[in-house]
Amino acid sequence: MRFTSETSSDGVREQLFVLGEIPGVLWTPEGAAGTRPLILMGHGGGQHKKAPDILTRARRHVAECGFAVVAVDVPGHGDRPMVEEYDRIATENQARVAAGEELAPLIADFQALVARRTVPEWRAVLEAVQRLEHVGPGPVGYWGVSLGCGLGVPFVAAEPRVRAAVLGLGGALASAGEAARITVPVEFLVQWDDERVPRAEGLALFDAFGSAEKTLHANPGRHGDVPAFELDSALRFFARHLG
Repeated sequence: MRFTSETSSDGVREQLFVLGEIPGVLWTPEGAAGTRPLILMGHGGGQHKKAPDILTRARRHVAECGFAVVAVDVPGHGDRPMVEEYDRIATENQARVAAGEELAPLIADFQALVARRTVPEWRAVLEAVQRLEHVGPGPVGYWGVSLGCGLGVPFVAAEPRVRAAVLGLGGALASAGEAARITVPVEFLVQWDDERVPRAEGLALFDAFGSAEKTLHANPGRHGDVPAFELDSALRFFARHLG
């Protein structure tokens, strides 16, 4: 892991880094020392590691809970080069939807393809970050919606260090099998009028989680209309399970 820059503001330290070919960012309390909970955040499709939603959530988890938060660019996003295969599939999918095919199965197939690459990458990032003295081997959480859910479900299923996860805006077509292997507490978000993920698919994914403790948060609105108060709920959820 090589750090490339560091800034601090309002008590939050931000460090940009590169791990192999993976660009990422780590947020920690300014002056932090010793072990603390760590949250890995997965950004949405077409976004990046410092997208506004990720940045707002990360800084609040650090400032209000004293956590560490890490996010990295998914292949083909942010500071990573375009992946020719992914770009070709995205173009083909647009044409297939225009011709009348359903969007949800195409999204599911694409996310399953990308997850085969991102899951081992994220596990390597987790290992590297937890070696740092100001993070340490504390409890781990995961937050991710939309693409962050499609990639996050197989990651959480594969990673025993994760103790709690906030997921959402994803469907069973992408990851029902992996969801059944998840037994940690889950908070799951569904947008009732989601135009990208059919409501039935979102509810089916929630049902598929093997967790004894799982909570469904269903709100009116389209895919991108998650209410701001869900950030407060996620803060409380992680504080309860990781703090």
